[in-house]
Amino acid sequence: MIARSPLVIAALLIVFAGVCGGAAVADPSKQDWARLRMCESSDSYTAVSADGKYYGAYQFDLPTWASVGGTGLPSEASPAEQDYRALYLYRMRGWQPWECSLKLGLTPDTDAASRRVPTTADAAYIAVPIWPGKVYLAGDCAPALAIWQQRMATFGYLFRSAGCYDGATRQAVHDLQAANDITITGQLGRLTWKAAWLGNPPLGVG
Repeated sequence: MIARSPLVIAALLIVFAGVCGGAAVADPSKQDWARLRMCESSDSYTAVSADGKYYGAYQFDLPTWASVGGTGLPSEASPAEQDYRALYLYRMRGWQPWECSLKLGLTPDTDAASRRVPTTADAAYIAVPIWPGKVYLAGDCAPALAIWQQRMATFGYLFRSAGCYDGATRQAVHDLQAANDITITGQLGRLTWKAAWLGNPPLGVG
């Protein structure tokens, strides 16, 4: 056994406290949350179950929603609020509340049931811009297209027409579809939109 001086032990304790405190280091990935939402609600933040007992993207029942500080109906809360309450629940109980977690084979990590109350900043990473509900084609222009282009710019694409479907956008769509086994149509629909944040990196980036 290696003897350590009190000063060294104190320093180690300070480092350990710094690692364990503050923001989460082991929460579920953005992809795991997206898979859970898709299974629970088809990724609809306004979903309500047929029996009227479960609400929102994560299909909270009202007692569970209230247990993590939610008020009103989960399906009427903003996506950011629902993401935050879902992370809060995960920190309290792990994947246990969601039956879909078993179907998907989601595994808990060190923050599962840690009972560490998250901040809204802790949950911000979960967010994926919601698909605007329109399939974009060459020549289309819309503010939502600029959001998608901004994401694709992080992979090295350069767009001359912000918010408009131009030649560079077509190339980015094709590359992303190829990388994610999406039928290459050039149409920027729901799958291609989500793949920009949740899928494999695009092919063909120079």
